[in-house]
Amino acid sequence: MTTAGVRIMGILNVTPDSFSDGGTFNSFDLALAQAERLIADGADILDIGGESTRPFAAPVPLAEELQRTIPVIEAIRRRHDTPISIDTTKAEVARQALAAGADIINDISALRHDPGMLDVVLDTGVPVILMHMQGTPADMQVEPHYDDVVAEILLFFEERIAALTAGGVARERLIVDPGIGFGKTLSHNLSLLKHLHRLTALGLPVLLGHSRKRFIGELSGLAVQQRDHLTAIVSALSVREGVSIIRVHDVAATRQAVRLAEAIASAD
Repeated sequence: MTTAGVRIMGILNVTPDSFSDGGTFNSFDLALAQAERLIADGADILDIGGESTRPFAAPVPLAEELQRTIPVIEAIRRRHDTPISIDTTKAEVARQALAAGADIINDISALRHDPGMLDVVLDTGVPVILMHMQGTPADMQVEPHYDDVVAEILLFFEERIAALTAGGVARERLIVDPGIGFGKTLSHNLSLLKHLHRLTALGLPVLLGHSRKRFIGELSGLAVQQRDHLTAIVSALSVREGVSIIRVHDVAATRQAVRLAEAIASAD
């Protein structure tokens, strides 16, 4: 566990085609072993996804997404009480994942993709992560445009929060994620990182998911698997911006960076 309020979410993609670790953990045994590793490294939350959301990714059929995720969630829950987030846009996947032991819904569509997702949230009362994305994974990186990326994303969240709370969702159950790399250029991503503190004005926890993403490669020239130390630097910088959850592949490096940043922030 981290030493203060910032929690670390470890990524577990049980997919063959995710941008960073696609195919690495897409068997039951490999996924379970990686979950054990993430927990041992200090993950406060595990985020399990069975459908790649990389740019230009194709949708995954419901039955296949269930087959990838549910057995892994059940197995982790039998062994650990670490909170589990299900990364999905499908209501039925979310419902079955929660029944299997998941605790949080992480929906990159901010509950816009599947109308049934609202019912799942209302029925279960679990926390839900709302992410901003311009377009869909299939087209989000085709010339994304904003006049003011920070202001427009703030407005998006204000509208989604208002709609969901009007629909009966408790505001305190909501978490916002600016969606680094989801329909954003390099300059958009950098502006969001610089102004993360503006999102905290919404009065809700802010999740940052920047791990190994393309903008880091564009700035550094490093391959995907070589970006963990730069991911950790961004994680540390985000602590001063007021983020509540940091979603990463390398939990151990992030944990060290966050602890250092928290120590500096709390010094006299």
